[in-house]
Amino acid sequence: MSAAPARVRRLPLVLRNPSFGRVWAGQLLTQAASRMFQVGAVWWLVGFAGGAHRGLASGMFLMGSTLPAVALAPLVARIVARHAHRTVLAGAAAVAGLMAGTAAVLSHAGMLPGAAAYAIGPALAACQAVFDPCLTTSVPELVEDADIESATGFELSTQSVAGLCGGLLGPLVVDAGSLAAVIAACAAAYLLAALLVGSARFPRTSPVSGAADGPSPARRTLRQVLAGLPFIRRVLVCFAAANVFTTAVYVVMPLYTRQVLHATGSTVSSLEAALGVGTLVGSFSGGRLPGRPVAVGSVCLAVMATALGLPGLLAGSASAVVSMAVAGWCVGVIGVRFVALFQRLVPAADKPGFFAVMQALLGATFPVSSLVFGALGDHLAARSLCLVQGAGLVPVALALWWLGRRSDAEAPRTPVVPEPTGVAS
Repeated sequence: MSAAPARVRRLPLVLRNPSFGRVWAGQLLTQAASRMFQVGAVWWLVGFAGGAHRGLASGMFLMGSTLPAVALAPLVARIVARHAHRTVLAGAAAVAGLMAGTAAVLSHAGMLPGAAAYAIGPALAACQAVFDPCLTTSVPELVEDADIESATGFELSTQSVAGLCGGLLGPLVVDAGSLAAVIAACAAAYLLAALLVGSARFPRTSPVSGAADGPSPARRTLRQVLAGLPFIRRVLVCFAAANVFTTAVYVVMPLYTRQVLHATGSTVSSLEAALGVGTLVGSFSGGRLPGRPVAVGSVCLAVMATALGLPGLLAGSASAVVSMAVAGWCVGVIGVRFVALFQRLVPAADKPGFFAVMQALLGATFPVSSLVFGALGDHLAARSLCLVQGAGLVPVALALWWLGRRSDAEAPRTPVVPEPTGVAS
C-alpha cells in the first residue's frame, strides 16, 4: 500500500498534476511560437531583407516586439485581477493564433507586404504579455504550496525549451522556405495552446481572480505594491539593468554569425539551442545550489559577464556555443531562485499587479537594448559588441552583491506570507 503512493510522489509534477501539465504545455507552445517568429524574423532581416542597415533593422524589430509588455502592464494587471485566469490564458492564446493564422493566409495569397513583420511582432507580443504574468500569478491555484518550487522550475524552464525549439526552427524554416511558413507554424501552436489551457482545471482558485467565496482583499495600485516591497524593488532594478546587456544576445548572435563565422541560419539555430539547453539545465538545477538568492545571483551575473565576453576574445563557433550555454545556465538559475522567492514574499492579492509590473520593468530595457545594440552593430564589429556585453554586466554584478550585503538582514528574514492574504510583506 505504501509503495504506490511513493511512486506517485516521485512522478514529475506535470504528470501527477494533469491540469498544471496542460497549462505548462500551453505556455511551452505560446513561448516557442513567439520565439520562433522573433528569431526567424531577425534572421530574415539580417540574412535576406535588412539592406544596408541590417543591425538597425533587426534592433527596431525586436524593440517593437518588446514594447507591449511595458506599455500594457497596467492594463494586464487589471485583466488578470478581474477575470478568471483560465479564460485569460486561453483567450490570449486564441487571439494570437487567429492573428497569426490570418497573416499566414494573406502571406500565402501574396497579399501581405514584407514590412508587415514589424506589425505582426508587436501584436503577438501583446498577447504574450497577457499570457505570461497571468500564468505566473495562477501557479498557486494549480499546485499545492509544497510544489511551488517545482512548478516554478517547470514554468521558467519553458523559456529555455521554447528558446531551444523556436530558436532552432525559426532560422531553419526561413532558410528552407520563407517567413510565411514560420507565421503559419506559430498560428497552429497558439491555437493548440488555447485548447490545452481551456481543458485544464484550476482547483485552488484564489481571491486574486475574483472567483473565491467571501470578500476579496483590497487591491492596491502598482506603485503601492512596489512601495511595500523595497528589497524586491531594488533587486528588480538590478535585473532590469542587467537585461540591457543580456538581451542584446538576440541582436548580437545573428550579427556574429554573419560577420565573424560567415555561416547560415543553421549556426544561428545552434547558438539558440545552446542558450536554451543552458537555461533549461539552470532552471532545474538552480534550486539545489547553496546560498541565498542574492549571493547566487551576483555570482551568476559575474559568470555571465565572462561568458558573454568570451566570443569577443576567442573568435569561433566553439567559443560562441560555450558562451551561450553558460549564459543560459546563469539565466535559468537566477530565474528559478528569484521567482520562487517572489511567489512566497508577495501577497496573493498583489500578485497580478506585481508580476505584470515585474515583466514590464524587466522588459522595459529590452527595446533600449535592441535599438542601441542594433545601431552599434552597423558601426562596431560583432566581437566588440560581445566585449561590451560582458563589460556592462560587471558593475551590475557588483551592485547586486552590495545590495545583498546591505539587505542581508532584510531578505532572508522576511516572513513567508500565507496564501491568500491582502497584507504587504
